[in-house]
Amino acid sequence: MKQDMNLAKKINDLKSEHRAVILAHNYQRPEVQDIADFCGDSLELSVKAKESPAEEIVFCGVHFMAETAALLSPEKTVLLPDENAGCPMADMAHVDDLAHVRNERPEAIVVCYVNSSAAVKAHSDVCCTSANAVSIVSRIPPDKPILFVPDQNLGRYVERMTGRKLDLWPGYCSVHTLFEPEHIQQARAAHPEAAVIVHPECREVLIDLADEALSTGGMCRFAAQTDKKTVIVGTETGLLHRLRKENPEKQFIPLSEQAVCPNMKLTTLERVEHALSAQQTHIRVGSDIAEPARRAIAQMLDDGPIVRNEDYRG
Repeated sequence: MKQDMNLAKKINDLKSEHRAVILAHNYQRPEVQDIADFCGDSLELSVKAKESPAEEIVFCGVHFMAETAALLSPEKTVLLPDENAGCPMADMAHVDDLAHVRNERPEAIVVCYVNSSAAVKAHSDVCCTSANAVSIVSRIPPDKPILFVPDQNLGRYVERMTGRKLDLWPGYCSVHTLFEPEHIQQARAAHPEAAVIVHPECREVLIDLADEALSTGGMCRFAAQTDKKTVIVGTETGLLHRLRKENPEKQFIPLSEQAVCPNMKLTTLERVEHALSAQQTHIRVGSDIAEPARRAIAQMLDDGPIVRNEDYRG
């Protein structure tokens, strides 16, 4: 504990020296969340960083998240504390494969989940988050075919919510796919009074058995608003620290203790301190990728109908 306090002080001093802002994804270690200026989901944090007067961004998350921050704040230094913190689901969509499919199907609108590389975003027409994927797809003209990349489970959830048929990339989150129906059945038997919430990256059978399917931000809002005193949480266990911290009068129980993303847990206080002191690892996105990727993000943030990404270079 004393070591953590000393490290936290060093990090705070370095943060001031470098005019930095520290962002922590909801799945980060508790001690990393506690020293962050902001906790949240990946896009929410990148937007906060853009709005911040800070000159440096320390993104405690995985590589694609730091890339998104670099896309939205090209004038700022973006540091990723552990260069090995990747996302297996993001890696399931390779840019060469997407470019091939896109060139074969030029009429399709490519909707890209933000859990993807900047290069994949650049080969997409519009990005989405788990929170806004339904509304994004609803903005696409009904006569347009849609390719949804890379999470097939989120895509199936969008299909059922919109009634649209999507071509689904065969990607998935290994953490959210480990949940089984038995986990919910056992949780309900042990806590019959509890609400059960799961992430839309879970399989359909889990969503059918849960009370709500929500993004991590949606889970935080649900936790604050629900009358239930016990909530079973079907997502990566890191979120429970924030839920408990913000709602100390309620009980939050993981749907499975094994729902741990090893990549999210690579970031430690020691690595945050090293990132600031050594100015490592600097995340950059080349302009040839950055411009079309920003266009795909901008379409998401606009309110109009979705059109082809004019900046795409195929």
